[in-house]
Amino acid sequence: MTELTEHVDGLPNICGQEALIEQAIAAAMTPEPRIDLSQAHSAFAIALHMHQPLIPAGDPATARIIGNLQWMVEHPDIGDNYNASVFHWCYKRMGEFIPQLLARGLQPRIMLDYSGTLLYGLRQMGLHDVLDALTTITCDPGYNHAVEWLGSPWGHAVAPSTPVQDYRLHVRAWQHHFAAIFGLEALSRVRGFSPAEMALPNHPDVAHEFVRTLVDRGYHWVLVQEHTVERADGSAVTSPHVPHRLRCTNSRGDTVEITAVIKTQGSDTELVGQMQPYYEALGLAPQRIDDRVVPPLVTQIADGENGGVMMNEFPPKYFETMAECSGTSTPIVNVSEYIEHLRRSGVSQQMLPAVQPVFQHLVWQRFTPGDGPERLDEVIAKLSTAYPHFHMRGGSWTDDRSWVEGYDDVLTPMERASALFHRNLRARGVPTSDPRYRRALFHLLAAETSCYRYWGQGEWMDYGVEMALLAIGAT
Repeated sequence: MTELTEHVDGLPNICGQEALIEQAIAAAMTPEPRIDLSQAHSAFAIALHMHQPLIPAGDPATARIIGNLQWMVEHPDIGDNYNASVFHWCYKRMGEFIPQLLARGLQPRIMLDYSGTLLYGLRQMGLHDVLDALTTITCDPGYNHAVEWLGSPWGHAVAPSTPVQDYRLHVRAWQHHFAAIFGLEALSRVRGFSPAEMALPNHPDVAHEFVRTLVDRGYHWVLVQEHTVERADGSAVTSPHVPHRLRCTNSRGDTVEITAVIKTQGSDTELVGQMQPYYEALGLAPQRIDDRVVPPLVTQIADGENGGVMMNEFPPKYFETMAECSGTSTPIVNVSEYIEHLRRSGVSQQMLPAVQPVFQHLVWQRFTPGDGPERLDEVIAKLSTAYPHFHMRGGSWTDDRSWVEGYDDVLTPMERASALFHRNLRARGVPTSDPRYRRALFHLLAAETSCYRYWGQGEWMDYGVEMALLAIGAT
């Protein structure tokens, strides 16, 4: 099988060989379950999210862009940059843990979510040991059944407030970059998607485009936060430990669906660091999906490097739990093998309970799909006035954070960079293999990372403005 080079003209390989990527997606592999869930009482799954943004280093005029981890290494006396060496190990350590646990005859599982900016930054600063360790557990058939990679937006962009055409480029770029590092066969095994910041759009048109992008890019399921979805009547999800069917309809009446796996509770690294999903699963009983009885699944994701719990407590607790749960009626699984078990048990996607993005029930009470975007805008404006808590900003891992309010200074240049990219390159048909296209795409996607808004006003917002200006200059 033809493989891709990891870098082209000094930049990550994020575009230009779309035909090969499409072939790999079309050849998507169904995971062969290695754990017999037919006798399972319950199960649990954990994912580790890893991310570092790219930042302008020094004078923006030099356009030198490096990974934040590299900046931490180069400035160890600032803030908590002394954690850089620990972060380095955290990015690598699952490549050590999985072989060790399998050698003991255990059945470890882990799902990994690495942003494209982190993968590029690791290689750029010469941390080949990290990528070599990850390659082993990703590509070696003796290990890869224990590891499931989750797709993500390349630049860690938040879906509700990123132009939909750009978000599609993020998703495509991550697939391209991942295949360039780990191979096309490895890409064909990536079936689940992890949105940055667990951000799910709830504006009907944006949510529809989000799910359409995932389906078009070959994804079979998406991880969603519990409080970002609702049932058709607006009520909360009552069975979060079974997969659901995320149904999104736009203003023109088009509907698209994807399997949604629900992450419960907020963002707390202690949940994964102390293996709380296992203990929660132990207390659950089999549940029904339609006329089938299935083991419930507790699913959690956490930053894999941030905080003392993940840095220090997770490794011994993970080893302890893998020894305790392997071969029992409450095993750890990866989500795709769990979904495959359901499929083989006769559970189809249409049998899954349906959910939609939060607050949409209020829209559908007043709007008929097919009436068009202008009428939808009118309905949203009236709802925003009538209900103080109603909004179309989407949801994320926390319901008290907006990715839009107060960020005009950084969003305006980002939106301008996006407009220029699509006008000057895409609209003119510049090939994706053209160096100009790749350079502009790299800068645009790097500029749209959530980190420039996560920390509010200050240095990180300044980084965002500088990155957006660099993106404008690249177009």
